[in-house]
Amino acid sequence: MNKIIFPAIIVLTSVVTSHSAQADNAYIGHWALTLPNGGPGWLGITEEKGGLDAAILWGGGSVKPVSSVKVKGDRLVITRIQVERRGANKGKKITETITATLSGDNLKLVTVKTRPDGREFGRAEFTGKRTPPLPPRPDLSKLKLGAPITLFNGKKLDGWKLTDPAKANGWTAENGVLVNKPIRPKGKGHISYGNLRTIDEFKDFKLKFEVNVPEKSNSGVYLRGIYELQVLDSYGKSLSPHNMGAIYSRITPAVSAEKPARQWQTFDVTLLDRHVTVVLNGKTIIDNKPLLGCTGGALWSDPLRPGPLYLQGNHGAASFRNIVLTPILKE
Repeated sequence: MNKIIFPAIIVLTSVVTSHSAQADNAYIGHWALTLPNGGPGWLGITEEKGGLDAAILWGGGSVKPVSSVKVKGDRLVITRIQVERRGANKGKKITETITATLSGDNLKLVTVKTRPDGREFGRAEFTGKRTPPLPPRPDLSKLKLGAPITLFNGKKLDGWKLTDPAKANGWTAENGVLVNKPIRPKGKGHISYGNLRTIDEFKDFKLKFEVNVPEKSNSGVYLRGIYELQVLDSYGKSLSPHNMGAIYSRITPAVSAEKPARQWQTFDVTLLDRHVTVVLNGKTIIDNKPLLGCTGGALWSDPLRPGPLYLQGNHGAASFRNIVLTPILKE
């Protein structure tokens, strides 16, 4: 589960107005964002009941609906309502206005925040790029597979590295198992542990692995470095896009298939043409569903770029074994 700290968002009912059908349609689609801090984000604009609606991912956390979206002249104007989380203004609502202008398949965006007293702050510029339309749903019966690649040899972390070498490393190889132990001694302050990624990068593939999580623990497996497959002790909980096997905040499993904590659980995942299938403990919980964009904590926002497998290490303990990736061959 991704918990990178960003300002909380209060979701309000979408307010939709339209200036001109031509201007509105130019913004409809999915946009890979590069945020002011250089991190990844995502913006989705859809047409709903003759107007526009939108959802946004701002670096970490979940995809959220915006408060309002409208076209004014040739500009797209998005409004989000946030709440100050610290300091003298803690608890007060902040209005964030994001203005976008379009040039071909690229967006230039400006964000500015306004406090209740009208004072503006936090102005920043960032960019977006239109994501090409999703390919058709692939026919998985016609897969052509390459040679399987064993990503973990059971003895050493050969072929792996931290996504950020400045973070603490909680990863070790123990008796054929890849183990993450993010130990945080009491009274010694917060220790930020690193995520572990493969050095190699991949396009489309089938992935099989086993995972074991303790009680109340959580982790994640990022497919191609941008789509988080949730790993969580969620046994007995209602269906949710934040539970075991979900694509975090984007795709809810169709059925619950997780086991109780501290049991080995099997995943069989197929990523092909920006569609994903997830089989958990022998049950298909996500059946060839489209991936609209990156999830929180992604390494970047470009869905066409090859990427690594990366394992989330900064939250809870988790153990992995028998990690095998088989490339899908394209003609």
